[in-house]
Amino acid sequence: MEAVKKWYDNYPKEIPKSIPYDEKPLYAYLEETASRYPEKKALHFMGKEMSYAELSDQAKKFANYLQSLGVEKDDKVAIMLPNCPQAVISYYGILMAGAIVVQTNPLYTERELEYQVNDSEAKVIICLDILVPRVSKVQKKSNLEHKIVTAIKDYLPFPKNLIYPYIQKREYNMVVKVEQSKDTHVWENIMKTADSNYVKRDINPKEDLALLQYTGGTTGFPKGVMLTHYNLVANLQMSEAWLYKSKPGEETVLAVLPFFHVYGMTTVMNFGIKQASKIILMPKFNPEDVLKVIDKQKPTLFPGAPTIYIGLLNHPDLKKYDLSSIKACLSGSAPLPIEVQEQFEKISGGRLVEGYGLTETSPVTHANPVWEKRINGSIGLPWPDTDAKVVRAGTDEEADIGEVGEIAVKGPQVMKGYWNNPEETENVLRDGWFYTGDMGYMDEEGYFYIVDRKKDMIIAGGYNIYPREVEEVLFEHPAIQEVAVVGVPDPYRGETVKAFVVVKEGKQVTEDELNSFCRENLAAYKVPRSYEYREELPKTVVGKILRRQLIEEEVKKQEDQLISE
Repeated sequence: MEAVKKWYDNYPKEIPKSIPYDEKPLYAYLEETASRYPEKKALHFMGKEMSYAELSDQAKKFANYLQSLGVEKDDKVAIMLPNCPQAVISYYGILMAGAIVVQTNPLYTERELEYQVNDSEAKVIICLDILVPRVSKVQKKSNLEHKIVTAIKDYLPFPKNLIYPYIQKREYNMVVKVEQSKDTHVWENIMKTADSNYVKRDINPKEDLALLQYTGGTTGFPKGVMLTHYNLVANLQMSEAWLYKSKPGEETVLAVLPFFHVYGMTTVMNFGIKQASKIILMPKFNPEDVLKVIDKQKPTLFPGAPTIYIGLLNHPDLKKYDLSSIKACLSGSAPLPIEVQEQFEKISGGRLVEGYGLTETSPVTHANPVWEKRINGSIGLPWPDTDAKVVRAGTDEEADIGEVGEIAVKGPQVMKGYWNNPEETENVLRDGWFYTGDMGYMDEEGYFYIVDRKKDMIIAGGYNIYPREVEEVLFEHPAIQEVAVVGVPDPYRGETVKAFVVVKEGKQVTEDELNSFCRENLAAYKVPRSYEYREELPKTVVGKILRRQLIEEEVKKQEDQLISE
């Protein structure tokens, strides 16, 4: 195993190989920060700000109210909110009440929401007023006992709070009036009437769950990932060690990544609160809005995803805005194209490095050093106390340096298992090692590389083709803004390579030109056999391209052609 730990040689001297982890509930960090920095601004939301003392007080009131509804230790409470103050208050309030957070995407359809509420056995849900019709239907088909309803306007400054209902009516063509009842509770009333003296439950950080986080669900049913307080605390302390130049009480973090995704939850919300940073909340990603906020609010830390940085770089008015406040960005959720990294660093003057993680690992396991040696195209080095290895497909045998295999990781941030799913848990957790399903390799210096998801690998005519490699080449073409490469059914080769491309505004490129470009840079068997131009590509909320959806669309198209013939 010693050969595997080569990454330690490339650790900056400021980063420890091992950390003494706090054995405390996750919410303790909010209480500590509020005690040390009571007047410091915690949240900025569309012009309105809230101090750490106010944030802690409102979380305690929320905990008290949940307990008054009969929420006991280990009960599940769902949050169905975008990035807004209520998302932070309810998250910490749920943990203070001794309950378990179930993060729920506000974009979920009724069917998706019903599955998650029933699978998690959630008793209470917090949602926006515009989601009440959807939530009410699910409430009738589940064990949900209560819904707590809030509105974006609840935390807007004057006069935005008066104007917002009219904007909502125009945007969503609906006006929702919510009245307090036995099973429906109005957020504003809670904050006016609840007491901040909640009952502290005994928490065993290593055993008790803080979070049930559902994995994507791009294939099959989503699985509930069980993350303990200790898992999340450990990943938080690792983040702090890795970003050792960030100064407690002095940073401003831009929250574009949604908190209902584990990446935004850890690297923005929880990290920001532990560090006593000011967190700028943005409910959705709009490139122009983000550029304006950076220019005006001067964030220093900006965790994101490649599609977020691509969206900003391709905005026609980019040069109008000053991005020089940004010191560090950790990019995750999808591969970071090298030219995106270089362009963003040039524009901002900050550092943008690629990291890697999964819902099952709280989420981060690897990253490039932010201020020292990084390798473009690599996901970087394993984090403190995180072991990693590459194993040969279908075995537990360790691969040689440079040999492609499945990446497995081990560490204090690795989940307890999948909720009510022992079979799937056994498939991926063996002797403490989590088998990621990602194919990659490690180089001589301990830097890791992802070549692709095991399930995304294309086998064409007996050759293994990794979509990421083809995408990296296409990204280098000056006309390409975004690209997704997938394997589509082919009667002769079994599968063949198809590229879906989004062309930059004002640019043009033909299939023949793309074909020639690929042939100069790729072996013939890897070159896409067809290209399809799109206005945009289907993505998850954190910008991960939904390859599975593209494949399904292609299969359906082929089936329809056969029927018509």
